[in-house]
This record gives sequence, C-alpha cells and structure tokens, in this order.
Amino acid sequence: MLCNHTAALSFFCFYKAKWLGSGTAVTGDAVSCQHSHGQGRGNQTPGLPPHLLPAVWFIVFIHPVQPFLPQIIFYEDRNFQGRAHECSSDCADLHSLFNRCNSIRVESGCFMVYERPNYMGNQFYLRRGEYSDNQRTIGINDCVRSCRMIPQHGGSYRVRLYERFDMSGQMHELVDDCPNVQDHLSMSDFNSCNVMDGHWLLYDQPNYKGRTHYLRPGEYRRYSDWGGVSPRVGSLRRITDFN
Repeated sequence: MLCNHTAALSFFCFYKAKWLGSGTAVTGDAVSCQHSHGQGRGNQTPGLPPHLLPAVWFIVFIHPVQPFLPQIIFYEDRNFQGRAHECSSDCADLHSLFNRCNSIRVESGCFMVYERPNYMGNQFYLRRGEYSDNQRTIGINDCVRSCRMIPQHGGSYRVRLYERFDMSGQMHELVDDCPNVQDHLSMSDFNSCNVMDGHWLLYDQPNYKGRTHYLRPGEYRRYSDWGGVSPRVGSLRRITDFN
C-alpha cells in the first residue's frame, strides 16, 4: 500500500504546484510538500480541489498496485480438461497433487518442469503460453513430477565455463547468447561452470536444440550438477522473456 500512498501524494503535490502555486517540491524517491505560509489569510494555500479527491482515493484505496506473480496451471487431461492444479513457486514433488499431467497453461512468468521429483530427469523450459498436448507441444509424457519458478532478472548476465572439474583449467566467459559454442570458443566440452549473473539455459546441441538445462546463479562443479549426461555444451542463451 505504501507505493499507492506515494503515487497519491505525487498526484496531490503536482496539482497543488500547477494550479495553486503552493511551492511544492518533489525530490528523488521521496515526495515532500512544502507550503509557503504568508502573513494574512490571502496568502494561505488552499486544500486539494474537491473534484480531485475521488481520483486520489481511487489510487490509494481502490486500485492497489499488484506485485508480479508467476503462475502455472497443470491439467490432468489434454486441451486443459480434467482437474487443474495451480502453482506459483518451486515444487519438488508434484506427485502429491496429481498422478498425470497432459496439458499446461503458463499464465505469467517462466518455469522449468521436470520428469522426476527433486528437479531431476529431463528438463523443459516453459514461458507464457498454452500447451494443449504435452507430448506434441513440449515433448514430455504425462509424468511431470517437479517444477521451478524462474525469478525475474533485470540486471547483467555473466557465466564462466571451465574446461575441467571444480572450476579449473581453461576458462571462457559469456555475457550474451551463444548459438554455437564450438564456433565461438573453439571448444565445446566443459566440465564445470559458474553462473555469476542472471539465469541461463544450456543446450547440449548448437542453435538451442537438444537437452535443456536450467542454470541459476551459483557454482556447478561438475556437469552432472546441472543435470548433464556429458560435458558437451552446444549453445547457451539468457532467460530474458519474463512476462
């Protein structure tokens, strides 16, 4: 509610300054109204005009600013039929909620879904959209056992790839999408990595194809830590399509 009070106060101060000449000051993130009180009744600053009060009340009390809330909905049957189960955060074991999942709708945000509990097995990246048939549109059967919500990120992106285990050997750093690691870095086998900034998708084939692996900020001391079955890295891209 604090942001709405700030918006209302900004609204109040703007019209006081524009229409009433009140000496209003608006500085940085803080909004302050500094009124000039002269001698005598004629120099006093009047209050907010009555016809503006409904707008201020609407901003403060009726139309709160809602935070961004990612949401994914799992359906037991194809074409969004059957029982539905909503999720807005990480869930290590979806089996307790449903036995099968044949269609998915992502209302907002981005998610990774996994074939096994505890974020294991094949991974699939889902952004906002409708997936009416998991087998046809995603390539996953009806066994969706865990999911991760991918947090929004608005800063820089940086990942370091290492030739050997435990972040040792030759190192290469990427700050942008790389559709072909072999062509760009003259090597494609990396046994560890360190995600310094942002969230990434790693693919075992060039041009963002093949097995997909979600990389969160942190250290991956061996390729099995990101779910890989080999050290082969074909391409990498930043996750930027939050909505």
